[in-house]
Amino acid sequence: MDATELARELLRFNTINPPGQERACAQRLGQLLGDAGFDVRTEEYAPHRTSLVARLGGSSGRRPLCFAGHIDTVPLGATDWTHDAFAGDIADGRLYGRGSSDMKGGVAAFVTAACQLAGQLRDTSGLVLVIVAGEETGCDGSRHLTRTAGALGEAGAIVIAEPTGNYPCVGHKGALWLQARTTGVTAHGSMPERGVNAIYKAARAVMQLERFDFGTTPHPVLGSPTLSVGTIGGGLNINSVPDAVAIGIDIRTIPGQKHNVLVERLAQYLGDDVVLMRIVDVEGVWTDSTHPWVQEIFDLTSPVVGERPIERGAPYFTDASVLTPAFGGPPTVILGPGEMALAHQTDEYCRVDRLEQAVEIYTEIARRWCGLT
Repeated sequence: MDATELARELLRFNTINPPGQERACAQRLGQLLGDAGFDVRTEEYAPHRTSLVARLGGSSGRRPLCFAGHIDTVPLGATDWTHDAFAGDIADGRLYGRGSSDMKGGVAAFVTAACQLAGQLRDTSGLVLVIVAGEETGCDGSRHLTRTAGALGEAGAIVIAEPTGNYPCVGHKGALWLQARTTGVTAHGSMPERGVNAIYKAARAVMQLERFDFGTTPHPVLGSPTLSVGTIGGGLNINSVPDAVAIGIDIRTIPGQKHNVLVERLAQYLGDDVVLMRIVDVEGVWTDSTHPWVQEIFDLTSPVVGERPIERGAPYFTDASVLTPAFGGPPTVILGPGEMALAHQTDEYCRVDRLEQAVEIYTEIARRWCGLT
């Protein structure tokens, strides 16, 4: 199996989320893994929103190694692409297409590595591959797997194949996206005293949000949590007192911050005039880089990145937010062939040489975990 050709095939499946429609793509991957000898289970959290879990091995007394990734992508945007977003075109050593970096290239690389090793895995600790739908809208597929009895099983370590240019990262911030709502009583604009203006309540809330203090010590690598008001909308028309406003809030948390506690504190801070609703809720993750397995990965990737890796975090959230705690907190590394800066961009691409490197890296990580070297 060739990872580049597999990636091209995956790019031809339109899995833009919404609506996602990942079923056909997941079925193709399931077919390949099943033919290689993996036990494949598919789960849907909504019609055509299909995730799969594939297992092989697991008889050595050691928990298996997990490779994980998602197959949904974001929309194309309004700007025209110079390459067909679903053709899998290759030009100047770059594989173009929506999802090439984020992250069908990474999925193709670890599926290729797993299939190549399949014949040797039966009597080892083995591998579990978790390939999910719905990551872009808040790890929906992963959440469904955690709620489905027996779907995930066990894992002793996790590789998330999100785009890092094959540089290993040991964590990322969390994302807490909230909608803050204020309500009032509508009235004619010439008689505002007969109404209650929801925009005034919202304006006071926005000013409070600008001054909000998280009251936490910055993370040594990821820095401080952040809060940004991204959207605000409401009102009926100019000559009516508005009775409803919605404010969109983007909060990025650091590992260790508990979102339930933060939402409660923010609700108390804003007061009774504001009601908070969660839109996306995924907490941060972090693995101590001194962990022996992480150090082993740093050793393996040193020749690829041209230096010994240092402790870094990814700027985005990943399915590790859900999968790492679900598996009991095993060491987790984010490591994939895509380019961080190209995620969600027009003319997204993945370098073919990095895709091939990722197969080699994943193969060696798996061989060492399973005692094949």
